[in-house]
Amino acid sequence: QVQLVESGGGLVQAGGSLRLSCVASGSPFNSLAISWYRQPPGQQRELVAHISPGSSIDYADSAKGRFTISRDNAKNTVYLRMNSLKPEDTAVYYCFARRTWDASVHWGQGTQVTVSS
Repeated sequence: QVQLVESGGGLVQAGGSLRLSCVASGSPFNSLAISWYRQPPGQQRELVAHISPGSSIDYADSAKGRFTISRDNAKNTVYLRMNSLKPEDTAVYYCFARRTWDASVHWGQGTQVTVSS
Protein backbone atom coordinates (compact mmCIF):
# COMPACT_ATOMS: atom_id res chain seq x y z
CA GLN A 1 0.00 0.00 0.00
CA VAL A 2 1.36 3.38 -0.98
CA GLN A 3 1.45 5.94 1.81
CA LEU A 4 1.88 9.66 1.23
CA VAL A 5 2.67 12.11 4.01
CA GLU A 6 2.55 15.84 3.34
CA SER A 7 4.14 18.55 5.42
CA GLY A 8 5.18 22.18 5.16
CA GLY A 9 1.83 23.94 5.18
CA GLY A 10 1.09 26.90 7.40
CA LEU A 11 0.10 30.53 7.59
CA VAL A 12 1.99 33.02 5.44
CA GLN A 13 1.46 36.61 4.35
CA ALA A 14 0.70 37.46 0.75
CA GLY A 15 3.92 37.58 -1.25
CA GLY A 16 5.57 35.00 0.95
CA SER A 17 6.80 31.51 0.19
CA LEU A 18 6.31 27.97 1.42
CA ARG A 19 7.75 24.60 0.47
CA LEU A 20 5.51 21.58 0.74
CA SER A 21 6.93 18.07 0.97
CA CYS A 22 5.36 14.73 0.15
CA VAL A 23 7.16 11.62 1.36
CA ALA A 24 6.09 8.38 -0.29
CA SER A 25 6.49 4.85 1.02
CA GLY A 26 5.22 1.38 0.23
CA SER A 27 6.24 1.28 -3.42
CA PRO A 28 9.41 1.93 -5.43
CA PHE A 29 9.54 5.68 -5.78
CA ASN A 30 10.38 5.50 -9.47
CA SER A 31 7.07 3.75 -10.09
CA LEU A 32 5.07 6.76 -8.89
CA ALA A 33 3.82 9.69 -10.91
CA ILE A 34 3.04 12.36 -8.33
CA SER A 35 0.81 15.40 -8.40
CA TRP A 36 -0.14 18.17 -6.05
CA TYR A 37 -3.81 19.06 -5.85
CA ARG A 38 -5.52 21.71 -3.77
CA GLN A 39 -9.01 22.29 -2.49
CA PRO A 40 -9.92 25.87 -1.60
CA PRO A 41 -12.72 26.39 0.95
CA GLY A 42 -16.08 25.54 -0.60
CA GLN A 43 -14.57 24.60 -3.94
CA GLN A 44 -13.63 21.47 -5.83
CA ARG A 45 -10.22 19.89 -5.72
CA GLU A 46 -7.98 21.05 -8.56
CA LEU A 47 -4.66 20.01 -10.02
CA VAL A 48 -1.71 22.28 -9.25
CA ALA A 49 1.33 20.47 -10.63
CA HIS A 50 2.44 17.05 -11.80
CA ILE A 51 5.79 15.28 -12.08
CA SER A 52 6.31 11.94 -13.77
CA PRO A 53 8.79 9.25 -12.70
CA GLY A 54 11.09 10.63 -15.39
CA SER A 55 10.61 14.19 -14.09
CA SER A 56 8.40 15.49 -16.88
CA ILE A 57 6.48 18.38 -15.37
CA ASP A 58 3.16 20.10 -15.95
CA TYR A 59 1.57 23.03 -14.14
CA ALA A 60 -1.88 24.46 -13.88
CA ASP A 61 -2.08 27.98 -15.27
CA SER A 62 -2.53 29.33 -11.74
CA ALA A 63 0.83 27.83 -10.73
CA LYS A 64 2.97 28.71 -13.74
CA GLY A 65 5.76 31.12 -12.92
CA ARG A 66 5.20 30.96 -9.15
CA PHE A 67 5.29 27.29 -8.16
CA THR A 68 8.00 24.70 -8.77
CA ILE A 69 7.55 20.96 -8.42
CA SER A 70 10.55 18.69 -8.03
CA ARG A 71 11.40 15.22 -6.86
CA ASP A 72 14.31 13.78 -4.91
CA ASN A 73 14.40 10.09 -5.70
CA ALA A 74 17.00 9.42 -3.02
CA LYS A 75 14.61 10.75 -0.36
CA ASN A 76 11.36 9.40 -1.85
CA THR A 77 10.10 12.98 -1.71
CA VAL A 78 8.32 15.39 -4.01
CA TYR A 79 8.42 19.09 -3.22
CA LEU A 80 6.22 21.99 -4.18
CA ARG A 81 7.94 25.32 -3.82
CA MET A 82 5.39 28.13 -3.80
CA ASN A 83 6.50 31.73 -4.23
CA SER A 84 4.59 35.00 -4.46
CA LEU A 85 1.67 33.46 -2.62
CA LYS A 86 -1.75 35.08 -2.91
CA PRO A 87 -4.81 34.85 -0.68
CA GLU A 88 -6.50 32.81 -3.42
CA ASP A 89 -3.83 30.13 -2.94
CA THR A 90 -5.42 29.36 0.42
CA ALA A 91 -6.43 25.71 0.35
CA VAL A 92 -5.76 22.24 1.64
CA TYR A 93 -2.95 20.86 -0.52
CA TYR A 94 -2.95 17.14 -1.25
CA CYS A 95 -0.29 14.84 -2.59
CA PHE A 96 -1.57 12.31 -5.14
CA ALA A 97 0.27 9.36 -6.63
CA ARG A 98 -0.51 7.04 -9.51
CA ARG A 99 1.51 3.86 -9.61
CA THR A 100 2.62 3.12 -13.13
CA TRP A 101 2.44 -0.67 -13.13
CA ASP A 102 -1.15 -1.06 -11.94
CA ALA A 103 -2.58 2.47 -12.27
CA SER A 104 -3.61 2.44 -8.60
CA VAL A 105 -4.16 5.88 -7.11
CA HIS A 106 -3.34 7.13 -3.64
CA TRP A 107 -3.94 10.32 -1.68
CA GLY A 108 -2.20 11.91 1.24
CA GLN A 109 -4.06 13.42 4.17
CA GLY A 110 -3.50 17.02 3.08
CA THR A 111 -1.76 20.04 4.54
CA GLN A 112 -3.38 23.42 5.10
CA VAL A 113 -1.95 26.51 3.43
CA THR A 114 -3.39 29.85 4.49
CA VAL A 115 -2.30 33.09 2.84
CA SER A 116 -3.30 36.28 4.62
CA SER A 117 -3.73 39.58 2.80
